[in-house]
Amino acid sequence: MLSRRRLLQAGAGAVPAIALGAAPAWAGSAEPPTTGVVPASMAGFDKALKAYIKERDISCAQLAVARKGKILLARGYGSYTRPDGSTAKVQPTSLFRIASLSKSLTAAAIVRLAQDGKLSLGDKVADLLDLPTEADPRLAKVTLRRLLQHTGGWDRGVTTDPLWNDTTIAASLDVPLPIDHADITKYTTAKKLDFAPGSKYVYSNYGYMLAGRVIARVSGLPYETYVRQKLLAPVEIERMRLGRSLRSEAFSTEVPYESKYSRKSVVDPSGKTVPYPYGGFSMPNQDANGGWLASAVDLVKWGFVFDGAGPVLNSTSISRVFARPELGENPGGDWYGLGWRVRENNAGGLNTWHNGSMPGTFSFFARVQHGVSYCVIFNRREEEGSPDFDGIDPILGKAIGTVKTWPTTDLTPKYF
Repeated sequence: MLSRRRLLQAGAGAVPAIALGAAPAWAGSAEPPTTGVVPASMAGFDKALKAYIKERDISCAQLAVARKGKILLARGYGSYTRPDGSTAKVQPTSLFRIASLSKSLTAAAIVRLAQDGKLSLGDKVADLLDLPTEADPRLAKVTLRRLLQHTGGWDRGVTTDPLWNDTTIAASLDVPLPIDHADITKYTTAKKLDFAPGSKYVYSNYGYMLAGRVIARVSGLPYETYVRQKLLAPVEIERMRLGRSLRSEAFSTEVPYESKYSRKSVVDPSGKTVPYPYGGFSMPNQDANGGWLASAVDLVKWGFVFDGAGPVLNSTSISRVFARPELGENPGGDWYGLGWRVRENNAGGLNTWHNGSMPGTFSFFARVQHGVSYCVIFNRREEEGSPDFDGIDPILGKAIGTVKTWPTTDLTPKYF
């Protein structure tokens, strides 16, 4: 996940691009084309999102809203041009890159391995992955729990984010682009940690990248295969998969991604300038920390896994996901669990949420009180000069208050 404050740092080397989706094709219309189902009593959600995406020139968007285990609203907004030149409307099941919403999958996979007795959250990452600790003996104190709670010792504000530093890593190791997970790990392990493990919280994509390697090592399966088989298939989520770097490699139902920036390619050694979302970073390297594709309906159904014990996680595992870290709460009263931000709510339960952001993507998913959850995904993110994107959470939270009577028709069978 890259916040607005991290944009310029993450985009080091990025330059303004020739207009790439500068305004959606429907920008002159009163409203975007839409697909899907919006019950009349939930029209407040639809109205709010239409205004939001029009203000930000978002060409492709999705919204899904659920309550108490039922999907009640599922909508696609906008249209796009396929690589073959034909036009398509965004469907509720169209695939989007979801960026750091991927972290809830990776954390759940580690917890599932613990549930099955394959590892413990207290296991040392250096032992599991045979990482050398000569550069910094403190690496031996990095546990899986610390990786997933972002207390492992890496601070991207000090030494930059290695998941977004391909060119420097390739030059340092004297290897050609593209680099891979092994290169990133070798480069980072040879450096000192930025702080003592367990001493503070600093969001770390690298920590989740390592967690993905643990999942593959311990399970004996590729990371994506394990997640799809053990987490998604048991709850009949079949569309979700890892994304690819280039537009030419996109899946048939995947939307295009837009950014006003371009960058030198990191997916080949050509040095050519490319649109930032398509080769300016490596999707395969992002896998466990930000590489998944999904639709909004997929994600709200994924959220049902955490409502109670089921075929994926038992009650003990769910408690582990949302438990307070060793550092306790942040000053605002929230904390980072395992792949989710968490806060107690007024109804005696927990609100859990996360956002995701990378060039060409912004996503947000929240599970709030009274069993309500909502997810939005967009094919662009906030960039310099664009309106704020983080305001989507209070906008959708306010829309909850416009619902006087919740529908009873469950849309889940329509999409799964």
